[in-house]
Amino acid sequence: GTIIGAEAFLSGCKNTPAKEGMFAPDDISLLDEVGETILPTTASSPGAKAAQIGQFMKVIVTDCYTPDDQRTFTEGIGKLNDASKKKYDKSFMQLSPEQKHDFLVGLDKDAKDREKELADKDSKLTDDQRHKRKMEQDAGTYKRDPQDDPHYFSMIKQLTLWGYFT
Repeated sequence: GTIIGAEAFLSGCKNTPAKEGMFAPDDISLLDEVGETILPTTASSPGAKAAQIGQFMKVIVTDCYTPDDQRTFTEGIGKLNDASKKKYDKSFMQLSPEQKHDFLVGLDKDAKDREKELADKDSKLTDDQRHKRKMEQDAGTYKRDPQDDPHYFSMIKQLTLWGYFT
C-alpha cells in the first residue's frame, strides 16, 4: 500500500520544519491511545504506546509532512474526538477498550472507502494533468484541494504501523 508522506521515508525529511507547538500533550496521549488500540500490548510484545508512537507521529507530521498533510492530520485529531462524542457521547480517551476497537474499525472502513474514492478520481486524470501535478509537487507549489484530502485515519494508522515496526 501507499504510505501518505512516503517521500519522507524514501528521501528523508526535506520540508522546512513547521512551527513548534503543532501538537499539545493531550494530542500525543490521544495518538498513543489510538496506536495502542491498533497495536495493543500482548504477553509476547509491547504495544504502540511502549514504542511512543504519538511522539513518532508528532515528529514525522511536524518535520516531514507537507502543509496540506499536516492540516489534514491535525484537523483529523479533532474530527476523531468529535466523531467519538457523536457516537458515544464521550471523548475517545473515555471509551472502554471494546468501544475504542469498534470505533476504530468503523473509521478504518470509512478511510478505505475514501481511498477508493480518491483512487477512482485519480484514475480519471489525463497524463497531462498528472504531469502538471507532479511538476508542482516537485517545485513545492502544489496546493491540494481539501476535497482531495486523504482520510485522517489512514494517516494515523499508517504512521502507527510505520513507527511501531521501525
